Amino acid sequence: MMKEILYKLFDYHYLSREESKQVLFDIVQGGVPETQVASLITSFLMRNISVDEVLGFRDALLEMRVGVDLSDYRPLDIVGTGGDGKNTFNISTCACFVVAGAGYNVVKHGNYGATSISGASNVIEQQGVRFHTDNDRFRRSLDSCHIAYLHAPLFSPALKAVAPVRKSLGVRNFFNVLGPLVNPVRPEFQMLGVYNLAMARLYSYIYQEENKRFCIVHSLDGYDEVSLTSRFKVVTNHGEQLLDPESLGFARVGQEELYGGDTPEEAARVFRNVMEGTATAAQISAVLVNAAYGIQTVDQEKPIEECIEIAKDSLYGKKALRTLEKFIAMNN
Repeated sequence: MMKEILYKLFDYHYLSREESKQVLFDIVQGGVPETQVASLITSFLMRNISVDEVLGFRDALLEMRVGVDLSDYRPLDIVGTGGDGKNTFNISTCACFVVAGAGYNVVKHGNYGATSISGASNVIEQQGVRFHTDNDRFRRSLDSCHIAYLHAPLFSPALKAVAPVRKSLGVRNFFNVLGPLVNPVRPEFQMLGVYNLAMARLYSYIYQEENKRFCIVHSLDGYDEVSLTSRFKVVTNHGEQLLDPESLGFARVGQEELYGGDTPEEAARVFRNVMEGTATAAQISAVLVNAAYGIQTVDQEKPIEECIEIAKDSLYGKKALRTLEKFIAMNN
């Protein structure tokens, strides 16, 4: 089966939704050599992935997932596709705690870094958090501090099965595309950062098909978040905007100011500095603007300027830090 699929891809044909779904089932069942998995991943680097292919892979991951029911919390997830090659600090993870500190329910779904030094799971684990699949503990965490964290490999066996190949390849791949679509909680609200505008169109189509309330962001110099290093695009249920950092009251920052460090430990220190309010102005501004768009994803009637002020109150008022400390205490 996999050989036929690979030949089809090498001939620049697209897979059907059902074919894509079956491919992932075959991989998880262990019948596909790692070399063929690597070939599959590499083939999608040669062209854009289609909507049917994404949906087929997504269907398989969701069908095999470990289920979690937190829908009554009406949660938000803030996530980037990764793979932008920028190796920033963990901006979206910081933003999650700022949003939770402001009283909004967040269910973050993340993983170890595959194409960067430190993924969300790296930085969370560095704080002393232990990952689990206990639904009651997730609910207690949301009740206590408005945030729960789901370590993706515990919920999606396919992600665990391909982790070694992804890590060894070290380049972005279609699993980066799938990550934001397979949060097992199926959050009602999603803020997503993408590394190019083609991805923004792809996700916008998928989210509209699912009637999800969403916000997709992309900085035009290639970041999968609002980096404040350039103009940026925002796509929501209500349309599209192209904005400058200055139009929101932020100074433009240099790319080097967002660097995440050379080790997970360095990235964890930046994360902690942001939460404690001792990070650089550039780092704090990047977190605040992304948190603000996360807040607006839930409260779409609020102007972004008001959402920025709510984010500032959470971070500068130490609400985000207290949220983090409670979260660690409940999950270590």
